[in-house]
Amino acid sequence: MESLFSLPSPCLFPTPSPSAPKTLNATTLSSPLSLHHHHLRRHRSPTRTATAILRSHGLSSAPSTALSDASDPFDIGAGQGDDAKFDWYAQWYPVAPLCDLDKRAPHAKTVMGLDVVVWWDRAEGRWQVFDDRCPHRLAPLSEGRIDPAAASSASTTAGASTAAATASTFPRRRPAAPRSAPFGVHLNTKACAAVYPSVEQNKVLWFWPSTDPQYKDILEKKRPPYIEELDDPSYTCSMGIRELQYGYEVLVENLMDPAHVPYAHHGLMRVRRPEADREGGGPVEITIEESNKSGFLAKQDAGYFRFIAPCLFYGAATVNQSATSRNVQENISDQPQQRLKRFLLIFMCIPVSPGRSRVIFTFPRNFAVWIDRFFPRWIFHMGQNLILDSDLYLLHVEERKIAKAGFSNWFKACYRAASTNSSREQLMDRYWSHVVQCSSCRGGLKFLKALEFSLQVLSLALIGTVAAARHSLTSATARNSVVFAAVLCFAASRWLSHFIYKTFYFHDYNHAFK
Repeated sequence: MESLFSLPSPCLFPTPSPSAPKTLNATTLSSPLSLHHHHLRRHRSPTRTATAILRSHGLSSAPSTALSDASDPFDIGAGQGDDAKFDWYAQWYPVAPLCDLDKRAPHAKTVMGLDVVVWWDRAEGRWQVFDDRCPHRLAPLSEGRIDPAAASSASTTAGASTAAATASTFPRRRPAAPRSAPFGVHLNTKACAAVYPSVEQNKVLWFWPSTDPQYKDILEKKRPPYIEELDDPSYTCSMGIRELQYGYEVLVENLMDPAHVPYAHHGLMRVRRPEADREGGGPVEITIEESNKSGFLAKQDAGYFRFIAPCLFYGAATVNQSATSRNVQENISDQPQQRLKRFLLIFMCIPVSPGRSRVIFTFPRNFAVWIDRFFPRWIFHMGQNLILDSDLYLLHVEERKIAKAGFSNWFKACYRAASTNSSREQLMDRYWSHVVQCSSCRGGLKFLKALEFSLQVLSLALIGTVAAARHSLTSATARNSVVFAAVLCFAASRWLSHFIYKTFYFHDYNHAFK
């Protein structure tokens, strides 16, 4: 499994140039890099001339039919030779759920160390993914605005004058230059914003991490992994996204470890509690059906798990039915089992930068669908974020201890203490890691804050009423009732303030008291 978790690393993710360099230094590709146990060689920029990079590794640059076949999420071994290296920059990466993207503003995202901006192109009616820098001033386009002509504008004085020409004059389309644009600026590729191939699939925006023109039509050769249940109206599809203060490797390894659930999430998740282990742990029977550098397929209990490198971890189970080798090998959704109760665990693990990762999660099911339709998403995110918080601090410190000790001699230092520069409040912060990216939680936070303010105003109004009408309210019972209502409103506002803080800002998790 080592090859599945080895990231291209020097810094760890170098900042790429949106245009391919004219020359390639072969020595930069021959020196091995290391992040504890990494053995992949480094590509300084995903946008280098792809032919030169592939030749330096002894591979062919011509697209093959095997590449297209490998895009099938249920055929993880297609077209993948055991001797070939896994190319991290030749994969589709999820950016964000579509439900959390606001068409009125650009969105800054980082994936694989690449700073990108996501914005809604009204002219083409789809989301675009650009390199997040204005070619004139290198200012972040994500700090700009979407102008009426559907062009992302940079918020700089010099960049604003030709912003429309910049954003709309990239290699795919070259309209006539505006009169205000300098002579020939629309013909110079350096004056054009760099665009990444992107596609909307399974209610998620995906992008290809290269702006090289040869990948303009990469979607015709290779598609992101497709999960049919996410587009099936008979299944729920409530998505969430969370920024995590630990790296991609730790995230993927932790999600794939079924033994950690009774211990790391003790008191939060229902697990079987055999008498041999009071925490709920027990033997885990897993059969590996397939395993290679593109992922694996495993059978467990009444379901199966698939990992499609580098991002998708997918599990499915059928209630009251055992998994068989046949329905594991085949796409279960193609079989006439819609009457059976099925639920899925879907995680899209995204490498962001060293020590940071992002996860998009959803848990579709084809029963009790009305619950998701009745309650807003932020209600479910309360519990889901608490589960992520419960082992966040453990994983953050674990990662830094291993980094400090070094992977090769980690066992020599496994009992030593290692410090972390971040407090628990910073690590488990929910607002910046989730709420600002989740449209449902933002709406829930706004509603609850308005309710809190209303309760405080009401309590003051009731007290004022008693003070102003002390002679009108002749009955002591009436006065006491109004005072009691005022105190009750104030107490409710204080409880609601605490609830808002725990739900949307910070909720600590102490394993000793769970």
